[in-house]
Amino acid sequence: MNKIKCLSSFIALSILALPVVAQNYPTRTVRLVVPSAPGGGTDISARILAPQLTQFLGQQVIVENRAGAGTMIGGEAVARAAPDGYTLLMGISTLAINPAMYKKVPYDALKDFAPVSQAVSLSNVLVVHPSLPARNVKEFIALVKPRPGQINFASAGVGTSPHLSMELFLVMTGVKMLHIPYKGSGPGVTDLIAGHVPAMMPNMLSAKPHIQSGRLRALGVTGSKRAPGAEDIPTIAEAGVPGYEAVQWYGVLAPAGTPRDIVNKLHAGVVRALQNPEVRQRLLNDGAEPVGSSPEEFATYLRSETAKWAKVIQAAGIKPE
Repeated sequence: MNKIKCLSSFIALSILALPVVAQNYPTRTVRLVVPSAPGGGTDISARILAPQLTQFLGQQVIVENRAGAGTMIGGEAVARAAPDGYTLLMGISTLAINPAMYKKVPYDALKDFAPVSQAVSLSNVLVVHPSLPARNVKEFIALVKPRPGQINFASAGVGTSPHLSMELFLVMTGVKMLHIPYKGSGPGVTDLIAGHVPAMMPNMLSAKPHIQSGRLRALGVTGSKRAPGAEDIPTIAEAGVPGYEAVQWYGVLAPAGTPRDIVNKLHAGVVRALQNPEVRQRLLNDGAEPVGSSPEEFATYLRSETAKWAKVIQAAGIKPE
């Protein structure tokens, strides 16, 4: 409790000390661009944060979905926007993945954005349609392995975290499946529930309500530890694939060149939102962990993730498109 009070006091003092440009900002609506379809974890996280940021900033923060091209359409829209704090990106793990996945990315994730704060870290989860006769990871491997390329899996798009999390799983188990990419986790989960595809690795935010309702069966989470609020689901590592680990993250970024005082004000807003007990508990209940890192910490994390996934993509034998 003392740490929370101290951090709240620090934020309050920081806001009072901000230059006039940040104190006057914003004077109109702020757009928070989600580079994927509605219904996925990025969209859910953005819509949880937006009302809190609206309250903090005193101007409406609206969520705008701009899906497509492995999240690059939405990313480019923000990278090319005026660096004035009125167009923000709800960044996703693909920012670190796309440089190794595509020969041409329309922005440089490490140079064309001003990181504000990592907001959330969460596991993906291997889920199957209940009609699939596999009740755990070992049974899933035993079912799919003798049928190379005959069983499909959905993803949120080529190069997304749900895609590469599954590719890492396939590499480590020697299983071969056919990839069916969608324009976001939402549409993929919808088709999974309908039985059009049998398996997927969406994030916990997208999958947990459907796991709880029985419309999907969870076999294992992708993180190194069990997800908060879903402790009954084992990790894939402990369920039969030792050493397996992959996590997804979301964070707020502005266009490069955005004045530092505006970045600081946005950072204070994100941290304040994640401190909100209802927001924090909702995220934890959905299997996600609130973060609230500094701009410098988020920039360092983005660089390390970029290097990590480049190695994974190379090991999986995935060729840039």
